[in-house]
Amino acid sequence: MSHVSAFTPPTTLEDLRVWAPAARSVALIARTAGDQREIAMEADPAAPGWWSAPAGTPSTTPVRYLFAVDDADPAPDPRAARLPEGVHGPAELYRVDEAIWTDSDWAGIDIRGAVLYELHIGTFTPQGTFDAAIARLDHLVDLGVDVVEVMPINAFNGEHGWGYDGVAWYAVHEAYGGPDGFARFVDACHARGLGVVLDVVYNHLGPSGNYLPRFGPYLTEGTNSWGSSLNLSEADSDEVRAFIIGNALRWMREFHVDGLRLDAVHALIDHRAVHLLEELEVATETLAGELGRPLSLIAESDLNDPRLILPRPLGGYGLAAQWDDDIHHAIHTAVSGERQGYYADFGSLAALAKVMRGGYFHDGTYSSFRRRHHGRPIPTDHVAPTALLAYTCNHDQVGNRAIGDRPTAYLDGGQLAIKAALVLLSPFTPMLFMGEEWAAATPFAFFTAHPEPELGEAVRTGRRSEFADHGWDAADVPDPQDPATFAASKLDWAELDDAEHRRMLEFYRALISLRTNESDLTGGGFDSGTYEFDEDAGWFAMHRGGWSVVAVLGPDATTVPITLTPELSWHAVEVTDSGIRSPGHNVVVGRIR
Repeated sequence: MSHVSAFTPPTTLEDLRVWAPAARSVALIARTAGDQREIAMEADPAAPGWWSAPAGTPSTTPVRYLFAVDDADPAPDPRAARLPEGVHGPAELYRVDEAIWTDSDWAGIDIRGAVLYELHIGTFTPQGTFDAAIARLDHLVDLGVDVVEVMPINAFNGEHGWGYDGVAWYAVHEAYGGPDGFARFVDACHARGLGVVLDVVYNHLGPSGNYLPRFGPYLTEGTNSWGSSLNLSEADSDEVRAFIIGNALRWMREFHVDGLRLDAVHALIDHRAVHLLEELEVATETLAGELGRPLSLIAESDLNDPRLILPRPLGGYGLAAQWDDDIHHAIHTAVSGERQGYYADFGSLAALAKVMRGGYFHDGTYSSFRRRHHGRPIPTDHVAPTALLAYTCNHDQVGNRAIGDRPTAYLDGGQLAIKAALVLLSPFTPMLFMGEEWAAATPFAFFTAHPEPELGEAVRTGRRSEFADHGWDAADVPDPQDPATFAASKLDWAELDDAEHRRMLEFYRALISLRTNESDLTGGGFDSGTYEFDEDAGWFAMHRGGWSVVAVLGPDATTVPITLTPELSWHAVEVTDSGIRSPGHNVVVGRIR
């Protein structure tokens, strides 16, 4: 690991350093009220490629600054801690105000087995800020949530977006409330007993405001689905890896977050013997020891490769957990009947049972969507099911549909309840997507606010063309650049005043309470569950410990004969009692006699 991986935000101009290995000169452009100075940086003989401000450089705060490499146009610091004028403007000397923190008693939380809740700051509330989100945290506590997983908040160009087009990884998006706002949010979560996981993106940068190539070889000529790949294993990649690891550690150290969700790690191109993910996990474990609290890394990956979550002594990377789309696909297709795209191989109750028993459906099997064999089995004797995150939906599985429609748009209450029960009472680590607990009717569409007209048009036409190829009328696909698309994606908290939404909320609360308070449902390995089903009759049963979930997916729940061993004694956590049941669909939860 590089000597610069432990990043400390500079508080004076004299603290500033920047990596520019091929530069002949680097100038610091410092701006204060009514004044601008240009200061020649000095090459650091002890750290080749690094430039520092000369000793004794005067500093007046607040100060904003840029770097000019070889007399090129000035650009923001790649490690800018704050960008108050946006990603094209100067950085500001900044460090989180320590007075914000009241969480000295926070002992941390291991995300494995916890109940997670994914949210997007910009649409979680009408105001779309950290402070507004704080006002809704008690709702999550009452629901029974343990950990809030926040979609990316690093700085990106434009007022609103999903956050995956970030270009300033060390800065917090100003429209949400900036870095102090995020610190207040994390502290407020901890005060309520909620952990915080932050979604971070290390596989690409956004299309507007990426100045990294001006400074050094951060990128390669290779590309992935979203743009140029990060330089993880080519020449000069040591400092690029240090840039990433330093960023990850900063969120956990300086902002007190309890873990990171690593976006699309399958797009990280790393040919080294020690993969970036393993190096990051080692650094995270070291930091956890220093801080005296657990820290968790969660990978998003479509590789179905258990190496991510396999312990390091067994040749794995040792990450705490990964998102598991196979669980989502198996449950979603069984309930909804959808078979398009990557759902094609799913849908049978046998597929659902296989995923529940082993975590992956594609574990070396042929994937018709990919037109090749895919994945490998999870060694269930070495990996716990809590290393896999299960969900009825998430931002991708909603927002990457053509119109951003939630399951509430095409499933009835009984079907939604089936999905909730199978996820929340499964042996996996459950995650909710904001609003699903009350069957929110609002969509979560793909939205952007690129100020550059040509970039906005490219996103608009590209989105519509993509779905037109799959049979959608382009006119039906929301315009990502239209502010109305963003506004429509905000949660409508007034829905909680409606009786039907409240009934769904109570059902979710009951399921989470059951999971939390019944020891039979809070632990165990992959062998802690058994599964029965009848493809023709359309019913599926999950038995865990002394409890069972029975879901009827067939056309008539009142006439399907269900033979179970052993018999069940039904309890009050039941769709029919909650009023959620709709004709033809039912799910019940009961204790085995």
